[in-house]
Amino acid sequence: MKNFKEIQANDFNQSIFPMFEKDWALIATEAGQKANAMTASCGGIGVLYPYGPVAFIFVRPQRYTQELIQQSDTFSLNFFSPSYHDILAYFGKVSGRDEDKIKKSNLTLQHTIDTPYFEEANTVFVCKKVYVQQLTGEGFLDASVPEKGFPENDFHYMYIGKIEKVLLSD
Repeated sequence: MKNFKEIQANDFNQSIFPMFEKDWALIATEAGQKANAMTASCGGIGVLYPYGPVAFIFVRPQRYTQELIQQSDTFSLNFFSPSYHDILAYFGKVSGRDEDKIKKSNLTLQHTIDTPYFEEANTVFVCKKVYVQQLTGEGFLDASVPEKGFPENDFHYMYIGKIEKVLLSD
């Protein structure tokens, strides 16, 4: 089993931009003994009063992960090295409704604070949900964005999670 070092969220000092762009990420959640994960291509970390350090993620409504995350109190945001791009691409193409992606990927699912995360990740944010809202077309100040990014009106749900743990691989 891989060793992780737990740090305080305020001690995390890496830029999140290359992590999303180059390392890629999986969002993992679990409800009713069913865990699922999906590739995350957008999101971030920041601070939200009164919670302190938070992570925010975006999930389209048709994703199986969205169904599970709605039923769960927690999620994890797992970042991997670029050597995992093929596996993470698979997680973005196949639905967990159709097959057990985690089992088929051979990634190792672990749990902390009743939240699934991946042993192969190099950075993990374990989050407790504190806010959810679905984006709307009216909310975009650039009126061309809904047509370009959401031609089927399948606006993402935004989830904000208080960062409970940050795990870094040794």
